[in-house]
Amino acid sequence: MDIEVLLVNAFTAKGKGGNPAGVVLNADKLSDTQKLKIAQAVGYSETAFVSNDDEVDFEVSFFTTTNEVDFCGHATLATFSIMYQMNLLAAGDYVQRTKAGILPVVIDSDGQVTMDLQLPEKLGGFSYQDISTVIDVDSAILARTNLPIEVISTGLVDLIIPVPAGQLDLIKPNDLAIADFCQKHNIVGFHVFELCTSESPFTASCRNFAPLFGIPEESATGSASGALACYLAEHLPLDNEYIFEQGRAMNCASVITASVGFQDAKIASVKVGGVANKIGTMNVAV
Repeated sequence: MDIEVLLVNAFTAKGKGGNPAGVVLNADKLSDTQKLKIAQAVGYSETAFVSNDDEVDFEVSFFTTTNEVDFCGHATLATFSIMYQMNLLAAGDYVQRTKAGILPVVIDSDGQVTMDLQLPEKLGGFSYQDISTVIDVDSAILARTNLPIEVISTGLVDLIIPVPAGQLDLIKPNDLAIADFCQKHNIVGFHVFELCTSESPFTASCRNFAPLFGIPEESATGSASGALACYLAEHLPLDNEYIFEQGRAMNCASVITASVGFQDAKIASVKVGGVANKIGTMNVAV
């Protein structure tokens, strides 16, 4: 049978840029093997599969071209945006079941989608020397940030790596070295950022590398943006509302909003949002 896949750019900026995701609706009868085959045929970093659920609005699963992952922020945005654009959903509050937990999603009437992520888990850190050889940036340069390198998960485990201003676009990722490091330490990917100046509309510019999962570089990463927001809320308390730019080095600049809520001095909510645009459809035989 042929399965229709909706192709959607997520976290677009004024209709441009973004990160493409596949979306398959009515996926209840598809096996994991079939979902992986579809994701491989689509060839995007992630494809989302939407199924019915007895307790919440939808169950959504996420597949890269190599395997299933617990959560994907940009594919979540693509999923709920396209259902709204197709008039399958109205503006309002929804809940999705993922392997990263049961997570709320809000659709605004202007098409903005904001998703809740898991509360952050801090899973350790690494020295500048540990990371220097993997990303080929001198440890003394990394040390100029005076910020730690930390492993944080808000659904997927990412390594948050600060670099000084002007260094981000100079990084030439070594896919093999990053994949080996991530496999050894049970990390999904590297989320590297540099802080922006007060004149910029962005809090930080970011790059994300996840070659272990078949993603050499990703132009917009929702889960890692949530992890970065939690990181900044702890180490550089600003106003807990952030705007991130990602994908610039890929000529595919994307915009991601993020916010962190507190209760009793502890993080009580992590939200990531953006807009998306449909770019086409394709049929995949399974």
